[in-house]
Amino acid sequence: MEPAATLGYLGGLLAFLAGVGGFAVFLDWLKGKEEDEKTTGWHPPQSSECQPGSRRDPTGWQRYFRFTMDHKVIGIQYLVTTLVVFIVAGIMAILMRLELARPGMQFLSHDSYNTVMGLHGISMIVVALIGIMGALGNFTVPLMLGSKDMAFPRVNALSYWILPPAVIILLSTLVTGGFDTGWTAYAPLSVKGPIGKLFFLLAFVSVGFSSIFGSVNFLATILGLRTKGMTLFRMPIFVWGILSAGVIVLLATSVVASSLIMVIFDRVLGTAFFDPSRGGNALLFQHLFWFYSHPAVYIMILPAFGVILEILPVFSRKPLFAYPLAALSFIAIVVISFIVWAHHLFTSGMWDLLSIPFMVTTELISVPTGVVFLSALGTLWLGSIRLKVPMLFALGFLFNFLIAGLTGIFLADVPTDLHLHDTWFVVAHFHFTLMGGAVFAFFAGIYYWFSKMTGRMLNEQLGKLHFWLFLVGLNATFIPMFWAGTQGMRRRVGDFPQELASVQLWISLAAILTVVAVTVFLYNLVQSWVKGEPSLSNPWDSRTLEWQVASPPPR
Repeated sequence: MEPAATLGYLGGLLAFLAGVGGFAVFLDWLKGKEEDEKTTGWHPPQSSECQPGSRRDPTGWQRYFRFTMDHKVIGIQYLVTTLVVFIVAGIMAILMRLELARPGMQFLSHDSYNTVMGLHGISMIVVALIGIMGALGNFTVPLMLGSKDMAFPRVNALSYWILPPAVIILLSTLVTGGFDTGWTAYAPLSVKGPIGKLFFLLAFVSVGFSSIFGSVNFLATILGLRTKGMTLFRMPIFVWGILSAGVIVLLATSVVASSLIMVIFDRVLGTAFFDPSRGGNALLFQHLFWFYSHPAVYIMILPAFGVILEILPVFSRKPLFAYPLAALSFIAIVVISFIVWAHHLFTSGMWDLLSIPFMVTTELISVPTGVVFLSALGTLWLGSIRLKVPMLFALGFLFNFLIAGLTGIFLADVPTDLHLHDTWFVVAHFHFTLMGGAVFAFFAGIYYWFSKMTGRMLNEQLGKLHFWLFLVGLNATFIPMFWAGTQGMRRRVGDFPQELASVQLWISLAAILTVVAVTVFLYNLVQSWVKGEPSLSNPWDSRTLEWQVASPPPR
């Protein structure tokens, strides 16, 4: 059954790509159609198929549901998809918090709790991976560089349209037996069990290929299509964040994709890559997985830092402090990120002598990260600060990321990690990194570039309400988890002793604030998109190139 399901998914993916027009675009390329297609999505205009209202109409709302090559349209497609996945992740989080509001199992079994937890985890990973790079990066990077479009518009569209089938098959795990492995999919646990585990693996691999295609495009665009005079050290710092993350994606994602494909082969073809009884090695999967998945944190954080360092100078009315050092620190983080993965394996049984060098490299990466953080603080120092909503989220990012960094020290050091590993201390630390870092920067970027995307302004008062509810809710939810972790509360467990009942109830109630905050944001987004106040071309008085054209930019 599983071989047929795997082939069926691959065939369905190809059929889906054909249905949205992907094959037609590549056939046009093979026939030598003009490159003018890059900016309009569909050409030539003299064709009867391109008349208004036709299937290949390049204008209107229909282009958001077609294989369009305009980088601005693709950015909007990524943005909407990110928000949909974010809502799914939020629903899964609500289900977990309802289950954990009191001791005992309420309405979920242990297996179904693990599936809900895994769906929440992988959904938030996808949000952090594509929210800034896919949505904000696609829309703004070519404009920032003075480039007509991305280097490979067809591949850019392909990188997006792989995602919807992956999201669909991921959600199908809810009715196909689920997956109790969490988002890490450790073998050999992921090799056996219901077909839902196979669907999770296929979705994960699909997202990986999407990321690789996107990173190739960003690297080629940034390194090869900058306008005249735009040297590397004249690029906006956000572009440096995208460039750095793109290097990590290109070098590391193929490793995790290969490891997941090996798990699929173990399930579908009967191979034994990770079966010790047949000569395999279960620990090998963890090394391959974390060789990507720890650098993946920087795939999320480097673009996030880019957003924050882009916003701070605009609302401090100062140039970015130590810009060259911040850019070089991004490069240093990329290099060091590939030699820190094994701190996730301190308790897994790897060779003990490796613990010390990996502890040192994990601590070492805090040095360039600290330089970037100090660049942000130096920009704020003696600045003429305007507390608009993008600036509030930028400041909230700095506050939250400081907590994430300080608590990460305990997990980098072997003695404390042996006690805190696989507890809620890790959950709290990672949420301050992911939610307090990447998601705060994502919100900051939306509030900053929304008017560039739509020509309308988000409501400032609703934005401030969103910020304060989200900041208070985040800290009230996850700071108590540090304490619960030190008391022995384990990850991936749907039950807990009576002694932790009070703190668990507090966390569940505090999480309601974040739900209310996101609801306010979504209302503000939809209401402003439909009938928000018209925006000036450059409402923030920014000096970067994307703000020197109309809002929204012309085709």
